[in-house]
Amino acid sequence: MPNKILLVDDEPFNLDLLEQELADRGYSIETAADGGQALSKMESFQPDLILLDYQMPDMNGVDVLREIRRRGSDVPIIMITAYGTIERAVQAMREGAYDFITKPFEPDHLALVVQKALERQNLKREVEILSEEVSEKYQLVAAVSPRMLQAVELAKKAANSKATVLLLGESGTGKELFARAMHKWSDRKSNPFITINCVGLSKELLESELFGHEKGAFTGAHELKKGKLELADGGTVFFDEIGDIASEIQTKLLRFVQEREFERVGGTKPITVEVRLIAATNRDLEKAVQEGRFREDLYHRLNVIPVTLPPLRERKEDIPALADFFLGRFSKETKKKIASISPEAKEQLLGYDWPGNVRELANVIERAVVLGQGPDITVYDLPPRIIQTEPKAISSNMAYHQAIDTYRRELIIIALNQAQGNRAAAAKALGLHRTHLMKLIKSLGID
Repeated sequence: MPNKILLVDDEPFNLDLLEQELADRGYSIETAADGGQALSKMESFQPDLILLDYQMPDMNGVDVLREIRRRGSDVPIIMITAYGTIERAVQAMREGAYDFITKPFEPDHLALVVQKALERQNLKREVEILSEEVSEKYQLVAAVSPRMLQAVELAKKAANSKATVLLLGESGTGKELFARAMHKWSDRKSNPFITINCVGLSKELLESELFGHEKGAFTGAHELKKGKLELADGGTVFFDEIGDIASEIQTKLLRFVQEREFERVGGTKPITVEVRLIAATNRDLEKAVQEGRFREDLYHRLNVIPVTLPPLRERKEDIPALADFFLGRFSKETKKKIASISPEAKEQLLGYDWPGNVRELANVIERAVVLGQGPDITVYDLPPRIIQTEPKAISSNMAYHQAIDTYRRELIIIALNQAQGNRAAAAKALGLHRTHLMKLIKSLGID
């Protein structure tokens, strides 16, 4: 879709010239002969850029610019005038103009200024959208369960301190989400948040990942590489699954936790950084200490402020809010208009024990959004493992034909969901001809 440009000039010749030049370059153009028309067309045309003449009767260009900004629009505005003085240029820029060009202008110069202004605006919007998505992705959904509220309150109190926090809890309880939230709540939020996954990396790889290495430190080290601890200077380092860290690394890590100092692999020069440490584990570190698999002194250095995140089965009152949150996120991502989760479906969600915790709930809601065909998430959109009992669709006070139609409708909905909306496959599963199934779908009011 081409970018839309609003041209504002009281001289018809100039408008025609601008329109022809920019339309030939693929832009969608609307024109206005004065400030009043420009403000009126702002609402209906919704331009991506405005070229605004400075010298006009009634309202001059700066007056129009001020009114546009007063209305809350941040559309980029390029001022055009035959009276190109530095004073006017400075005034226009102070009032919020993107740039300032004078008549007569070179077509290529005008096109370049327009292109740069649009690129800058598009980049600004992308950053805003990305910031919004990141903020939404890593926000903590308002908890109602006492244990979760207690954990959130403790984390907020600790957020601005330099004390090391140890997040404890089963896999999938949202420990990284918590760590990112703490970073956002702190005065370090504009600095890096670096995650170090301690699982699955060999001693050599993890050591290089953490501390970096000097050129020639080992075979394949063709250049100096900064480690994640160095890259996180001024921000937050999150050690995910710290209980799995190799025992050989624990000694070097202890020194870093104590001194915030380390050497790169193959180096001798101490490097000091100022970072906040948050660690997380789903393991019993006290037991690991007793069994000699984890250094006791490192454990005590990490366990300054322990925060335990309860499993989802122990805070089921949070499930409805979490489910609605994930529904909103995945509906937006898939661009599907799914309004809500049916009461029957929420009842099934509340009855399940969630061994995978919040991560599993997110996956279930994402699946339901992707596969769901109706305006709401129903029981039939949930995976079989979630459903404890079949919904009671037929009431004892139903008339015979009403009960039969209700039962037929549910059978067809189940078959369609299992076939992911493929009507031929659903008909085959039900032992019906496709044309007969189509008639039943229509007569029973199935969407």
